[in-house]
Amino acid sequence: MNPMENVKFLWMAIFIMAILLIAFIVLSVILLLKEMGLQKKYDAFMKGADGASLESSMLTKYKEIDRLKKETKLNAEKLDVACETLINSFQKMGIVKYDAFAEMGGKLSYSLCLLDDKDNGFIITSIHSREGCNSYIKEIIRGKSYVIMSTEERQALEAAQRGSKYSDI
Repeated sequence: MNPMENVKFLWMAIFIMAILLIAFIVLSVILLLKEMGLQKKYDAFMKGADGASLESSMLTKYKEIDRLKKETKLNAEKLDVACETLINSFQKMGIVKYDAFAEMGGKLSYSLCLLDDKDNGFIITSIHSREGCNSYIKEIIRGKSYVIMSTEERQALEAAQRGSKYSDI
C-alpha cells in the first residue's frame, strides 16, 4: 500500500468513526430523556412513601375495592327485589270520565282501570247521580273481565292496555 492510500483509508476510518460517534451521542440523548421521564414517574409513585407506607397504601386500595364489590352485590340484590316488586305492581292505568245521566253535568262519574304487567288488576267505576254516588269494582284477569262491562269500563281497560292514561267522553 502506498502512503496516499493509507491517508485515504485513515480519513475514511475517521469519517466512519465520527458518524458512529454522532449516532452514539443522539442515542445517548434519547435514552437519557426516556430515563428522566421514567425517573419522574417513579418519583411521583414513591413520593413521600417508603416501602412500608406504599404497601399500606396498596392494602387500603384493595380494601376499598373489596368494599365496593360488596356494595355492588348488595345494590344488585336490592335491584332484583325492586324489579320483582315492580312486576307485581300496577303499571298501567286508564281512566274515563263521563256523565252517567243526561240531567247530570260536570263529568263526575268515572271508570278507573289499574293493571300490572300481565294485564291483571281491576276497574273501579263510580257513578254519580242526584241521589248519591255508587262505586263498583270488577276484577280483570289477563286483560278480561268475567263480569259484563259498560262501554266506559271497556274504554278504561283498553286505555290502560295501550298505555293511554286519560279519556274524557
